[in-house]
Amino acid sequence: MIQRVGQNSEFDEAALVAQAQQGGVEAFTELVNRYEKSIFRLARHITQNPEDAEDVLQETFMKAYEHLVDFQGNSKFYTWLVRIAVNQSLMKLRKRKTDASVSLDEPYDTGEENVTREIAVWDPNPELTYSREEIREILGKAVESLPPTFRAVFALRDIEELSTEETAAMLNLSIPAVKSRLLRARLRLREKLTRYFKRKGEDLFGYM
Repeated sequence: MIQRVGQNSEFDEAALVAQAQQGGVEAFTELVNRYEKSIFRLARHITQNPEDAEDVLQETFMKAYEHLVDFQGNSKFYTWLVRIAVNQSLMKLRKRKTDASVSLDEPYDTGEENVTREIAVWDPNPELTYSREEIREILGKAVESLPPTFRAVFALRDIEELSTEETAAMLNLSIPAVKSRLLRARLRLREKLTRYFKRKGEDLFGYM
């Protein structure tokens, strides 16, 4: 039987993990129930494909279960789970051959880029021109164009709204690297969206 700890908490994560490590299938199932929506959403934002995200979700929890004994508790279980999910998502992209640079552990320059960015003036309310569905589709295509490593940081920081420190821990990156990748992701998105709206002959303001 699963032991719940604390009247105001849904469950004690450490206690559930300990029970799961001892073979408690019910405890692991509750961990799955707790985190599956978040993991699917993250995988969906990185892969930009619901079928791939579903595969990543299943592969993530399968790997977590297989390697549960290796989890030492040095970080939160969810942090460990997210790193597995990100790696599985990047492997999925690697198989699709959409981008050759998908490793989270590759060396990366966190210095400033001396590049000229094209910035348009945008209207404060894009909904006046586009429906929510159209805006969602436009933004989705722009996010999909990001390199996977940028996409992972953007998904965790700007979509999941995690802190820089949490994102760095989950992706095993330094805080400067997270900040640099997030900045570059935002700049690339702004550039993509600027070009799109200028092609459409629109003036929209202030996406970021």
